[in-house]
Amino acid sequence: MRDLFFAGALLAGAMALPAAALAADAHKPAHAASAKAARFEDHYATNNGVKIHYVAEGHGPLVVMVHGFPDYWATWKPLMATLAADGYRAVAMDNRGYNLSDKPQGEAAYAMPNLVGDVAAVIAAEHAKDTILIGHDWGASIAWNTTFARPELVNKLIIFSVPHPAGLARELATNKAQQANSQYARNFQKEGSEKNLTAEGLAGWVKDPKEKAGYIEAFKRSDFGAMMNYYRANYPKGVGDSAAPPPQTPMVNVPVLVIHGMKDTALNAAGHNGTWDHVTKDTTILMIPTAGHFVQHDAQDLVDRTVKDWLDARR
Repeated sequence: MRDLFFAGALLAGAMALPAAALAADAHKPAHAASAKAARFEDHYATNNGVKIHYVAEGHGPLVVMVHGFPDYWATWKPLMATLAADGYRAVAMDNRGYNLSDKPQGEAAYAMPNLVGDVAAVIAAEHAKDTILIGHDWGASIAWNTTFARPELVNKLIIFSVPHPAGLARELATNKAQQANSQYARNFQKEGSEKNLTAEGLAGWVKDPKEKAGYIEAFKRSDFGAMMNYYRANYPKGVGDSAAPPPQTPMVNVPVLVIHGMKDTALNAAGHNGTWDHVTKDTTILMIPTAGHFVQHDAQDLVDRTVKDWLDARR
C-alpha cells in the first residue's frame, strides 16, 4: 500500500475503510442554531462511532464540501446557495473536532485515514455512490487523499489552495519561501500549542460581522487540541534536506479544478506547477491575484461562478 500525503507529509497505512464504519444518523443536532436558515438541513453521519455533523441544501447530484483550519461548515454558505439553485445537493461538513461534530481524543484520531473515512461516511449517509468533492486547506488535503484512497467515491475534484502532494513536497524541499511560510504549521505541532488559541482569535480573519458571531460560537464548541492534531498527525516535520521525498500517489482519474489565491501566505502558488502531470482527465487551474488563503471569501463571486460553470460544462 502506498503512503499518501497531506501537504507533503507521508501518511502510512492503507486507506481502505470497513463497511461497518459507514452508517447514517439523520437526527437533528442538539444545537440546531448551527443552521438557522430554513433552507439548511442538519444531519449526522457516523464513522467508526465518531459522529460527523453536516448541513445540506438542495436536490440533485451530490457535492460534498470539506473545510480547513480555522473554519466550519458555514464557510461554504455562498457556494452552497449557488449550487443548490443550479440543481445540486450541496453538503458541507463540520470536520471532526469542530463545532457540532464529535471530538475524539488523541493525535491518532486525526490521522488521514480517519478523515477520509469521515467523507466516505457522509457520502453513505446521503445514500449516494459517489460525489463531486470540494475542499479548502485541510479539506483540500482530505479531498486529494480521498481521491487517491477511495477513487470510486469521487467523480469530480475541486481543490482550493493546497497543491497536489507531490507539488507541495517539492516546494518544501526546494523553495525557501514555502519553507518559511510553513513555519506556522511546525509551531502548531508543538505540545501545548492549542493553549495559545481563542475562539475570538481564530475568527479574526472573518470580515462579515454577522458571520463572525457564528464562527466564534462554533469555535467555542470546538476542540483546539483536535485542531492542532491535524498538524501533528499529518503535516511534514522536515524542510529542505530533511524534507520527505515526493510521495508515490495514484493518478487522479477525474476532472480537476484548482483555485488559488496568489496572496496566500501559507501556501505558495508555485506548488501547483505540474499538477496536470498527476491527472489523466482535464485539469483547470485558476489563479486569482487579489485573493489570499480564504479564496472562497476573498473572491466569492468569481469562485462561485467558476465552480458552477465548470461543473455545468461537465454534467
